[in-house]
Amino acid sequence: MAGYTTTNPTTGRTDKEFTTLDSAEVERVLSRSRTAFTEWSTTAAQERAAILERVADAYEDRSRELGELIAVEMGKPLQQAIGEAELAASIYRWYATHGPELLQPEQLDPQGAQESLVQTAPIGPLVGVMPWNYPYYQVARFVAPNLMVGNTIILKHAEICAGSSEIMAQILHEAGVPRDAYANVFASHDQIADMIADPRVRGVSLTGSEKAGAAVAENASKHLKKSVLELGGSDPLIVLDDAELDEVARTVATARLSNAGQACNSPKRIIVPAAHLEAFVARVVETFEEATIGDPLDEDVDVGPLSSIGARDGVVEQVERAVQQGASLHTGGQALDRDGAFMQPAVLTGITPDMDAYGEEIFGPVAVLHGVDSVDEAVELANDVDFGLSGSVWGTDLERAQEVADRLDVGMAYINEHGTTLAGLPFGGVKRSGFGRELGRWGMGEFVNVRLRRTSTA
Repeated sequence: MAGYTTTNPTTGRTDKEFTTLDSAEVERVLSRSRTAFTEWSTTAAQERAAILERVADAYEDRSRELGELIAVEMGKPLQQAIGEAELAASIYRWYATHGPELLQPEQLDPQGAQESLVQTAPIGPLVGVMPWNYPYYQVARFVAPNLMVGNTIILKHAEICAGSSEIMAQILHEAGVPRDAYANVFASHDQIADMIADPRVRGVSLTGSEKAGAAVAENASKHLKKSVLELGGSDPLIVLDDAELDEVARTVATARLSNAGQACNSPKRIIVPAAHLEAFVARVVETFEEATIGDPLDEDVDVGPLSSIGARDGVVEQVERAVQQGASLHTGGQALDRDGAFMQPAVLTGITPDMDAYGEEIFGPVAVLHGVDSVDEAVELANDVDFGLSGSVWGTDLERAQEVADRLDVGMAYINEHGTTLAGLPFGGVKRSGFGRELGRWGMGEFVNVRLRRTSTA
């Protein structure tokens, strides 16, 4: 069984343990989700939308409570945590507002018939496997569109997010989602694999590691199930020579420290004109060293702990290995001598293709900076990894910056911003960052039956 616990990463102490799903209950969960689908899928779209509107209201009304919960659960600084709850609210509200319209049938050119009509219909129970780094947001972007469509959900959250996953289920049920239309399960990985294999489950969405994604995709494909995967990232951020270098350096450094660097679409590889690299590094180092590290419930804190001692130690090891292989460490990189999962944010340069840090994802407060002599070299370096989630280009000549952004092999390319996520924008990547899209109208198009109804005269 998976161990569902709340361990405060600020103190390292386990606050609560949760009872995991008994093997005999797996059948009950599957049966009830399939039975609930019959009712939920035939509920009027406007009624489903009204329920999602109430969910959004609850997230907004309880944003501080929700923020405090994940600050204790996985270490997110309080203002960032409150902002995440508000972002989740905006996603539920977007689908409440736009969902009914997106479900309207589409009339096609009849092409010789009396009518050719495309309908959008739900397909059945879905399994969602969610990560710990954005507990509310990542659930919302899977759950909101699929409840709006009429699918039912079996949700397995990360083991360290048991408390917040219970609150999310409570909010949904109190808003009017039938209890069996959304089931929060403290299931093991083997139990989830069995659920995916069961014919009553029609699809699976996972946000997580490459290893977990590969296992889920293999299981889903073996049983002919649709899957959507949002996996790792090693996002490039290209700074052009006409950018406001000092301002961009501070912005980039702040973005890299957000959520202690634990974001798949954080700017992990910063690519700067070689002539400006030294000054740029100095500004990033200054910002990292000025950041206040401490208890995420303290509103003056900029960087909280990593999600766990193990996660912290893994990032520290990556930094140490990079230095052993020849990289230059400009600041930080060590575990702090205090309780909890804290580390000093690190800045690395001199990373070459023969080093592990060149292509791997560093999921923590570590900035890797590269100097290049041309835009072509910057683009080549940006694309020379197995990931392709997002990337950004920074400069004052917008047309030139757009041309560079169009050369990035990513699912999301930004100019003068990085990692922006909004309810109406598609989210997803290419290459080993996964496949499929979430949010916006694209998020409602993944787990549906796009059904053609064609009518000809008798």
